Amino acid sequence: MDFRHEIKHEISYSDMLVVRQRLRAVAKPDSHAVNGRYFIRSLYFDNLNDKALREKLDGVNCREKFRIRCYNNDFSLIHLEKKSKLNGLGSKQSADLTADEVRRIISGDTDWMIKSGLPLVQELYSKMKTQGLKPKTIVDYTREPFVYPAGNVRVTLDYDIRTGILSTDFFNEECLTVPVREQAVVMEVKWDEFLPSVIKDAVQLDGRRSTAFSKYAVCRVYG
Repeated sequence: MDFRHEIKHEISYSDMLVVRQRLRAVAKPDSHAVNGRYFIRSLYFDNLNDKALREKLDGVNCREKFRIRCYNNDFSLIHLEKKSKLNGLGSKQSADLTADEVRRIISGDTDWMIKSGLPLVQELYSKMKTQGLKPKTIVDYTREPFVYPAGNVRVTLDYDIRTGILSTDFFNEECLTVPVREQAVVMEVKWDEFLPSVIKDAVQLDGRRSTAFSKYAVCRVYG
């Protein structure tokens, strides 16, 4: 499992306009973006004790969370992802799921998972059984991603963050969602061994400090 440096900043919409222009001058849009952006829908897992939420809010040094994710409402390509944090570094593991498999997970039909042959799917099955993990809530947002080859840098600007409250209706494109914060924008910077000065300068904003902002946590504000 490879861990990367990660920092997040909650910034204003006007801040985003400034950073966007700087990044366009020095970095490239992610190749998967359409007109520089894409829409993300995630379905996060948690248990009755809100383990993933509490560990995030309490700043637990070693923690993890599972989610199911798709891009631009393309349900032909869905990912199961596990995000891990250790000593301030982050990593992500991923496995592909079919739409039918996702529907079965949401409905509670999980016995097939242990025979899937995919270690990450089997791990989720184990933790659904031992920790009581279940699909918890939908999180929607728009992302503008930029990449820079030196340092394997990735900068993302996430906005229009919306919560499905306690909805798990992952495939419903008309699912009712509500905004979590007016014009809240999250800038996330990830890199491997070093952060090039050209990127460091591009994302620098006076008075902004890194934060432990979690889209999942803010999307649980209603329940």
